[in-house]
Amino acid sequence: MLSCNTSTSAHSTFLLTGFPGLEASQHWVSIPINLICVVSILGNSIILFLIRTEPALQDPMYQLLAMLAASDLGLCASTFPTMVRLFWLGARELPFDLCAAQMFFIHAFTYVESGVLLAMAFDRFIAIRDPLHYATILPHSAVAKVGAAILVRAILLNLPGPILLRRLLFPRVSALSHCYCLHCDLVGLACSDTRTNSLVGLVSILLSLGLDSSLILLSYALILRTVLGIASPGEQLKALNTCVSHLCIVLIFYLPKLGLSVLHRVEKHSYPALAVLMANLHFLVPPFMNPVVYCVKSKQIRQGLLKRFQQKRVDVS
Repeated sequence: MLSCNTSTSAHSTFLLTGFPGLEASQHWVSIPINLICVVSILGNSIILFLIRTEPALQDPMYQLLAMLAASDLGLCASTFPTMVRLFWLGARELPFDLCAAQMFFIHAFTYVESGVLLAMAFDRFIAIRDPLHYATILPHSAVAKVGAAILVRAILLNLPGPILLRRLLFPRVSALSHCYCLHCDLVGLACSDTRTNSLVGLVSILLSLGLDSSLILLSYALILRTVLGIASPGEQLKALNTCVSHLCIVLIFYLPKLGLSVLHRVEKHSYPALAVLMANLHFLVPPFMNPVVYCVKSKQIRQGLLKRFQQKRVDVS
């Protein structure tokens, strides 16, 4: 890396980082990660196809699930190309503009997923609290407006990041901590004053992941209070069972981020390869697990899959 005295801004080049200490076997180590990416893309594409074509999957819950699958596909599309370039082609260099664009899309799709998880928590609360008027309270038009609001919020919160990065000075060649570009990583490599960038990044996280996680907790507190007000234990269990899938994907989304945050503060330098692996998995696990969780827990999705397989078998025979 060159010194900051010879730094430039938009003409900087960033070097992607694979698995430190495992360069010789990097191809083999990356195979499971690449398989997870491919399965994630296939799984979420199938979920989108089923929800679009199956009349039984038109409830607000499934419309929100389609938004979740779309955001997962966007996240895979944002991270997978640089992983392939690094692990299989050995191409580490990434120009500033491409790095900033990838950073924007990674954070934007992450914020979209967080917003959809919040909307799904509200959906479950409405379904349990007022099941008779569920479809009236959440018509398709309302779900579409919620999705549009989530997308607009993600764009507005992430738009200042790349713009403010352009005014910073970077070394001509800088090594990133991961095989993709993140805002905190780029800010840490800058040679000039980054207080404004750090503040904007913090506000962005607080107004997205921080706010969403707090409101999800509030939603589940309201759900629990509503369930405890149901007289029949059997009905209580049935109501809680409708939240299991959503609760699982919330934990899958937030726990890897928490684990990565702890690892970066405690043992990042002692186990650099583990830190890189966790950094990759915390983006790859939610898109991989979300279709699995809903295929296992949703009877309607399983029936839709079975119907498609039976149609394919009839067509072949």
